[in-house]
Amino acid sequence: EVQLVESGGGLVHSGGSLRLSCAASGFTFDEYAIGWFRQAPGKEREGISCSSAVGSSDKSEWYADSVKGRFSISRDNAKNTVYLQMDSLEPEDTAVYHCAAAPKCISIATTRYFGNYGVDYRGKGTLVTVSS
Repeated sequence: EVQLVESGGGLVHSGGSLRLSCAASGFTFDEYAIGWFRQAPGKEREGISCSSAVGSSDKSEWYADSVKGRFSISRDNAKNTVYLQMDSLEPEDTAVYHCAAAPKCISIATTRYFGNYGVDYRGKGTLVTVSS
């Protein structure tokens, strides 16, 4: 059974930090790009970061402009886990954060426009709330 299980969400003040984790199982982790998208109430889904599959010719990491310089993605292939370090959080970052697996990061990056097209697996999400 394929599973992507997110953890690490919570309530934080503006300017604070959180570290999200995504534990994967049931598929060959190395062969997939693993990334994150978020969705806030009343807003469109937004792909925010992705780590390319091992050995991919694509750029190893991708970030949306909205989080570039504040968020950092990393993956531990030995543990089948991806992390998202989120610093300098802002109230606008409040959303449910979902982990996703796809053959290519482009599918996660463009999820706002194409939904789940190209995204093979998704987690249920973890809520991040940033207070002002």
